[in-house]
Amino acid sequence: MRKSTRLLSALTITTVLGLVATACGSDSTTPATEGTTGASVVGDTTPVTGGETTGAKMSILFDLKGRGDKSFNDSAAVGLDKGAAEFGYDVTEEVRQGSDEAQLLKKAADGGAKLILGVGFAWGEAMAAAAAENPTLNYAIVDSTVDAPNVSGLVFKANEGSFLVGAAAALKSKTGSIGFIGGVDIPLIQDFFAGYEAGAKAVNPDIKIDAKYISPAGDFSGFNDDAKARTIALKQYEDGADVIFHAAGSAGNGLFGAAKEVNASGKKVWAIGVDSDQALTAAADLAPFILTSMIKHVDVAVYETMKAVNDGTFKGGVRVFSVADGGLDYATTGGNVDDIKTQLDDFKAKIASGEIKVPSVS
Repeated sequence: MRKSTRLLSALTITTVLGLVATACGSDSTTPATEGTTGASVVGDTTPVTGGETTGAKMSILFDLKGRGDKSFNDSAAVGLDKGAAEFGYDVTEEVRQGSDEAQLLKKAADGGAKLILGVGFAWGEAMAAAAAENPTLNYAIVDSTVDAPNVSGLVFKANEGSFLVGAAAALKSKTGSIGFIGGVDIPLIQDFFAGYEAGAKAVNPDIKIDAKYISPAGDFSGFNDDAKARTIALKQYEDGADVIFHAAGSAGNGLFGAAKEVNASGKKVWAIGVDSDQALTAAADLAPFILTSMIKHVDVAVYETMKAVNDGTFKGGVRVFSVADGGLDYATTGGNVDDIKTQLDDFKAKIASGEIKVPSVS
């Protein structure tokens, strides 16, 4: 646990976002990647609290690994730091270990937090119970929804962002074969693949796509299994893929390492990152092999939630972030997609306008 009061000058939001420990659900928690276009609010719209919250206590509950995962949690932390600096929140940070969600949620409520924000779907079941026990507190959860009037579900059309990097993969592939590595075989991660496949086939209908998942549904170790991600990536490269996209959280570092290894052998291959601009967050020796990243602006979602509580406009329900409102994008760091940027921006505009309907498994 780390507690810090951040009253620093406001930070600039970088192009970082976040995966990915995301979706699975129970009767009270529903993973979501589809919804109304834009960062719109659906469901209960009754404000939960008033607006005098400057200096209020807040608890952010990170997913496994917490800060430093160079992906999902780090993206949330960017929004947290900006909001804490701007609004003067007294922030307590916790990191779940895998079976302590209810305990940490109770600790946050008992500590006087006025906003309790869970990063990742895994907080959902315990948050549903906690929100029912504390109806006057504000709760929010990233990448899931909870059926309670005092919980804001912050979800993203990840399939739309994945379409863009799928198009990039197909445009850059020299072999006509690309790969996908998902952390866990669950609907949310399948949605990443659905968009990636659609984007690639929009460029090349005959492209070959090898999709693999690190762990099966119910086993979330895949999000942290760098070694298995590396093994899968090396096999995909060996079989002819020259661009691979991961939606596997910190396990994506295994893909990046594999890309470096294969390039060192004389074969040109690329990796694609997820959630944050991973060419900025990956180790310096791995960044040159990252073609682009699918950016999911978890930072924006976290900041906007903190702002809503501060302003007294917090609402329960579902808030959906899409390409149309800037909630998802692709990264241009390194200049590796400069030569195809016009085509990618054309796809982005067509998704935003609704001309292109990106498929989803949900």
